[in-house]
Amino acid sequence: MRKMRFDVPISLPIRIVSPAPGDRASPHGRRECEPARPAVSRLTGAMSEHCVAAAVLGVALMAGSALNAYAAPPQMTDPMNPDFGANVIVFDPGMPTSEIQQTFDAIHALQVGNEMGAERYGLYFLPGIYGTDEVPLQIQVGYYTEVAGLGASPGDVQINGAIEVYNQCFDDLSNPEFLGCFALNNFWRALSNLTINVNTLGQGVCEGSANMWAVSQAVSMRRVDVKGGNLTLMDYCSDPSFASGGFIADTRANVVINGSQQQWFTRNSEVGEWTNAVWNQVFAGVIGAPDDSAYPDPPYTTLDNTPVSREKPYLFVDANGAYFVRVPSTQIESRGISWSDGLTPGRTIPITDFFIAEPTDSVQVINNQLARGKHLILTPGLYDVAKSISVKRPDTVVLGMGLATLTAVDGATPLKIADRSGVIVAGVTIDAGTVESPVLMQVGKPNGNNGSKTTDLMNPITLIDVYFRVGGPHIGKTDIALEVNSDGVLIDHTWVWRADHGVEGFSGPSFGDNERWTTNIGRNGLVVNGDNVTATGLFVEHFQEYNTIWNGEKGRVVLYQNELPYDPPTQEDWMTPDGTLGYAGYKVSDHVEEHQMWGGGVYVYNRNNPDIVTENGYEMPITKPGVKLIHVMTKNLSGPGTINAVVNDIGAAVDGVPDPGDIDNYEDPSYVNSYP
Repeated sequence: MRKMRFDVPISLPIRIVSPAPGDRASPHGRRECEPARPAVSRLTGAMSEHCVAAAVLGVALMAGSALNAYAAPPQMTDPMNPDFGANVIVFDPGMPTSEIQQTFDAIHALQVGNEMGAERYGLYFLPGIYGTDEVPLQIQVGYYTEVAGLGASPGDVQINGAIEVYNQCFDDLSNPEFLGCFALNNFWRALSNLTINVNTLGQGVCEGSANMWAVSQAVSMRRVDVKGGNLTLMDYCSDPSFASGGFIADTRANVVINGSQQQWFTRNSEVGEWTNAVWNQVFAGVIGAPDDSAYPDPPYTTLDNTPVSREKPYLFVDANGAYFVRVPSTQIESRGISWSDGLTPGRTIPITDFFIAEPTDSVQVINNQLARGKHLILTPGLYDVAKSISVKRPDTVVLGMGLATLTAVDGATPLKIADRSGVIVAGVTIDAGTVESPVLMQVGKPNGNNGSKTTDLMNPITLIDVYFRVGGPHIGKTDIALEVNSDGVLIDHTWVWRADHGVEGFSGPSFGDNERWTTNIGRNGLVVNGDNVTATGLFVEHFQEYNTIWNGEKGRVVLYQNELPYDPPTQEDWMTPDGTLGYAGYKVSDHVEEHQMWGGGVYVYNRNNPDIVTENGYEMPITKPGVKLIHVMTKNLSGPGTINAVVNDIGAAVDGVPDPGDIDNYEDPSYVNSYP
């Protein structure tokens, strides 16, 4: 799956107007027209000179602000109307559909190609019905945009229409990687906690055939009920339609069209039919999941139950109009959606128990609020972090809105989590900065708390939709992206990405890969030192040594997706200290006695030097019966580079050369059903 870069559009300030006479008003969604917050840049023209129609809350950019170290007065939060900042819009069902449509269209126009941009948006629906049979609400979701309902259950927000992501199309004849229409770069967006009654009235015959959700990594669909139409994970209306996702959890749908999705992970959901597989489709706790007994033809991996799961905390508004956060409980050996019998099991926290941070708030202020027992909401924007945000109290919830992003400054570790049970971090992206950090996020200290660990396996530290980047928008450097030292940690969907493309300004062939290799430093994506750590939906790509190192005992991974780095200049640069050709995409240390993985894929595409060879996709301890891999594969992405074996010299090589008789003229993956 070759990635591409896009130009970055500038920012559009959007503000809100008071309702017109006769319109229904709501205290949650409307204010008098007022200036938007200062923006880094603006899109000139008529839209920037006046207020857009009602329902459009200020969307001016809140990005790139340094966290100035000054003390802030205690925050007074109105539970009926909390201030989430100018980049959050809350829609009211009384607002005209045309105005809601206009708001989404304006934001999507900014974000559809804004892959490396700074804008972040959270778009939320109060409980109610939106769109009608005659006038459906049909919206598209671009980069760094979160769309969510504010009901206690998905049925409380009904969207009559569609919520979609389409292919992006490119025609740069000078670069063959920029030709055609596909979803390979449709990253960083989210959809949750609502019902879609699919209505594509007015769309073309092809476009109107399903609700299209053509996405790739760092995109989650959670707590969504799709009714009345198909859900397709491929935009098949433009060619070649490649896609590389993805993640669904706690969702119900009838027909799900996998299409061209190379890999996909679906957890704790209900499906009526799943149409097909490509390389690595994995299901855990999914009612209606396909049978996997014929693996690898088709390449399904199906677990009846999810070993351990916890759904993402979510905002909701009660019948009196007050805001809360619901925190789902941990489930063991679970199956199906969490809301089938009503409210998702868990606890409810009033919004007044949260410190609602903005990018202008200092780390000192944030840490002081955490120390006082507050939970933390990070509103949309970019937070420059020169000193660690430290979460030290058990059961603390850190919830990002609109893919809030923490960027390391001067080699800092942006986020440190103490070894305390029940801490949850969800919906946060962490970027490496220009000065090398030792680690971007650290969970527990390397040696524990004086040798004693306090985590509760029934109330684990949980990371949900936490994403990492090294490079891309700017130069990035870190030794390790995510280090997990605590026991019992649950990682539910992460993309740990050393950028293979971006706008850093590198020059030369192959996207400036020679400069990229020596400048964007990222040695390891994930290092796990804790025991009993579980990862469900683990995506780690392009790091310069082992992408994932697992040192702890009794680790479990359900779906692993990895791309080896594209940019090693020479074989000498891609060689382990003992002389092994290259670093495996997944490494379990030799001392480990027990480890399990279900559904793994390691891919190679050495565009900078086609002669690069990697010896194994996976390295496992030898003769350890407790170390087991079920359904793992390697794949050459139809280009240069070779992996000699799948795991420990077992499994056929992949080198991009089609096998004799391949009717599609593509080399098939190399599969291993089980190891040992």
